[in-house]
Amino acid sequence: MSIPSDPGGELRRPQLFLAMALSFVLVLGVISAALFFNRQPTSSQGRSPTETSTPSVTATPTPTPTPTPAAPPPPPPETEPPRAAMNILLIGSDIRGNAREAEAARSATGQRPDHRADALMLVHVPADRHAVYGVSLMRDMWVNIPGYGGSKINASLEAGGVPMVTQTVGSLLNTPIHHTVLVDFEGFRWMVNAVGGVEVNVTVPFTSTSESRHYFPPGMNRLMGNEALQFVRERYAFSDGDYQRVRNQQTLLRAVLTEAHKKNWLADPAAARSLISQVFPLMTVDQSMDATSLAWLAYSLRSTGQVVFFTLPTAGTGFSPDGQSIVLQDPAATAAVGAAFAEGRIGEYVAANGLGGGN
Repeated sequence: MSIPSDPGGELRRPQLFLAMALSFVLVLGVISAALFFNRQPTSSQGRSPTETSTPSVTATPTPTPTPTPAAPPPPPPETEPPRAAMNILLIGSDIRGNAREAEAARSATGQRPDHRADALMLVHVPADRHAVYGVSLMRDMWVNIPGYGGSKINASLEAGGVPMVTQTVGSLLNTPIHHTVLVDFEGFRWMVNAVGGVEVNVTVPFTSTSESRHYFPPGMNRLMGNEALQFVRERYAFSDGDYQRVRNQQTLLRAVLTEAHKKNWLADPAAARSLISQVFPLMTVDQSMDATSLAWLAYSLRSTGQVVFFTLPTAGTGFSPDGQSIVLQDPAATAAVGAAFAEGRIGEYVAANGLGGGN
């Protein structure tokens, strides 16, 4: 079975990596509050629901009212589960509607939704939690989609939903994927505005080729929703196109993480609580990743000292057999990165290749 081509690629829809990345960061923060909230006892107010009053028949002294039962003691502190290393695949859908609904419809009817995985990052969280590593995969990289054949990797979402994306990335890197997170861009502008905007360091100044043609001067830029959207969308203003766009996406994600530290999201349950109900509808997680496991994951990252993002090395660009502009794989580099993920050596790979700065 063939995969539909993606004519126009970048022009067809914006690639909204930030929606994926920011949702993941916010979820890690807000879920950490869940344990605190669930442990707070609720004090009784007024009469107990089971309490009744006995009417007085004669003029007798008023009986002493039955005291309201005391609130039960809080449960004993939970023990943090053993920390295990894990690989988490973050998927950003380019759908104009709701990605969760689209995936539900696909599962129920088998009909392909009109969306692609236009942003992909595999994140490794080591057991010691000292660092977090993320590798971005170019959306136009030509790969083998199991059961479908050669195509751009972003078409795997349309071909078979989240399971197919997971299988494709896992097969490409020959590494297990323990959890998946899928988001769309519906709440992109809201999320950026909700955190008060982000500050990014623009190393390659440019004027956006879309919307308001906003100019991004060199140095620190404070971006709100619309500007941030243009920052992560832009490709055509750069000589190396999508490669610089991916670097800008990673820059923006690092800016979000910096904002998270400034605002103490991982340690302040009150601040996190206000975001929970608004973040959850923006994402879909795999069935094995429930609220409790996310809470412990977030809590375990409270002292993480290093976050490194880099892009999977490629062999440049070319054309597919049917004439599409594609990104070519670098088989040796792909195998090396995959082995580092599978064997828990991604930190060593990063150090050996000078990627400690996150580029």
